[in-house]
Amino acid sequence: MESNIINNIIIHGKQEKGIEYLDSSGKATKQFYIPIQREINIFKDLKCIYQTIKILKKEKPDLIHAHSAKGGVISRIASLFYSINVLHTPHAFSYLSAHSPVKRYLFLSIERVLKNFNSILLATSESELKRGIDEVGYQPHKAFLFNNSITELAVVDNNSTVSSLAYNFSKDYICTVGRPSYQKNIEMMVEIIKNVKDHIPNIHLVVMGLGVVSPNSENVKMLISKHNLEKNFTLIDWIEREKIFEIVSKSKFYLSTSRYEGLPYSIIESLSLRKAIIATDCDGNRDLVINDFNGYLLKENQLDQFKEKIIELYYNNETREKFEKNSFLLFKEKFDISINIRKLEKIYLKHAKYT
Repeated sequence: MESNIINNIIIHGKQEKGIEYLDSSGKATKQFYIPIQREINIFKDLKCIYQTIKILKKEKPDLIHAHSAKGGVISRIASLFYSINVLHTPHAFSYLSAHSPVKRYLFLSIERVLKNFNSILLATSESELKRGIDEVGYQPHKAFLFNNSITELAVVDNNSTVSSLAYNFSKDYICTVGRPSYQKNIEMMVEIIKNVKDHIPNIHLVVMGLGVVSPNSENVKMLISKHNLEKNFTLIDWIEREKIFEIVSKSKFYLSTSRYEGLPYSIIESLSLRKAIIATDCDGNRDLVINDFNGYLLKENQLDQFKEKIIELYYNNETREKFEKNSFLLFKEKFDISINIRKLEKIYLKHAKYT
């Protein structure tokens, strides 16, 4: 949903080229493409900064809203040559993904340095806001919350089969959305399903989101084969959002084993689709799942507890239906863009250069 009072331009990677974004009047939003990528590459990153500076000087925006770690670094450095505030939304700080203490220290140090200039934290969740203040060092007056939000999604009839897709998984399946990576911890799901299978032989997990940037895909497939779980898993590459929503809507419930999150859209979408959730108690997840209200929050690697809660929700219709109702109530209260867009407008106007 577009704001009626804010005009936008978009700067993003060339892999996004071809997607058209429309404003509230149906007019196409101006887009600029730079060679931005996840990995650190000094030459390409400097080129992105230079191109961003040129775009800023030409378009003369009043405010930048930067998303992700790399987008935040490039935008905040470029903004120093144009003198403009940057709202930075990390969608999970980059240092959380670092496997080694050295990388964690490096990424955290970069965030701590850049926050001292014209950077304003616009966190996607209470967890991310707290981490930004406590660990990165943002002053409270330069740190704000805006929950990731979406348009309410249409619920598909759960009594029908998945009609628009050529997949052979059974009607009673559970699902997740997330590329196999350190963050999403899909390997843990394989171990959980291995344990659940002893009690529910036909248990089936649909994993959506495999694709180009899925570094752990082969490891996940190897584990599935090792435990003879080929009939208990369906792995799906990136597909149209509407088809993802159909699969989620018709599932029994949603599962997340993430190690960390910003505020995951996939779970927000599941709330809107009235799904019960079983998830790890990590940043982002704990802002969307209230234990015993709309699902269960469990500590990472509590395999036995995950097994027990999956079995319970699989068979206990009364509990599952209560959680489904509460998920939608939580969505309407906190994550409906038709309501929250006005909050974002106020944040933009407060920090825009001309005010």
